[in-house]
Amino acid sequence: MLTVDKLSLYYGAAQALSSVSLIAKPGEVTCVLGRNGVGKTSLMRAIVGHRAISAGSISLDGTDITKTRTYERAKLGIAYVPQGREIFPLLTVRENLETGYAPLPRSLRNVPDEIFHLFPVLKSMLHRRGGDLSGGQQQQLAIGRALVTRPKLLVLDEPTEGIQPSIIKDIGRAITYLRDRGDMAIVLVEQYFEFAKELADRFIVLDRGEVVASGDQKALEGDDVRQRLVF
Repeated sequence: MLTVDKLSLYYGAAQALSSVSLIAKPGEVTCVLGRNGVGKTSLMRAIVGHRAISAGSISLDGTDITKTRTYERAKLGIAYVPQGREIFPLLTVRENLETGYAPLPRSLRNVPDEIFHLFPVLKSMLHRRGGDLSGGQQQQLAIGRALVTRPKLLVLDEPTEGIQPSIIKDIGRAITYLRDRGDMAIVLVEQYFEFAKELADRFIVLDRGEVVASGDQKALEGDDVRQRLVF
């Protein structure tokens, strides 16, 4: 389980997050919702260790990881699919997947067949450069690379951004499969309400760096939540 407790984060004098709390449990998808610029990505970067926090705590399986470095969190089982994918364009698909070996012991340094089951296109493109793939294929590659690390916690930052509808459905099916496996907690940042509504077991809504709404999947039916996401 991931527990974020009263987390605050600053960029210089500007406060990006104020006393944000969140829980993500294995077998569940926790969605972080909100308009552009409200702190969603800052929260994700704090969880994976890319940003030091000013106050609060982050724990994984009951262990405080607030002061651990990014690579240490990866070894503990946190995998991150960043906004914009950030695959290596000059490396092949296979080589991109193999970069996920970094936090793994030698005995686990292989690409699980499960990844090709979720995203068959990757198997047919193993020798293609990452930069030659479409945006949707690159997103599948970024998720596949994260799954190579065998994460306990998968953090996805807007995986549907700029992606064609058919691949959005593939990504949705993959997230559902991973959740239903029951051994992985998933934190999903999303702007698109219908995609989030279909997948979320619990959610928080951010506005100006603060949690302004939260609840379980049924609470997403409320008009007040939808209105907070209208641009």
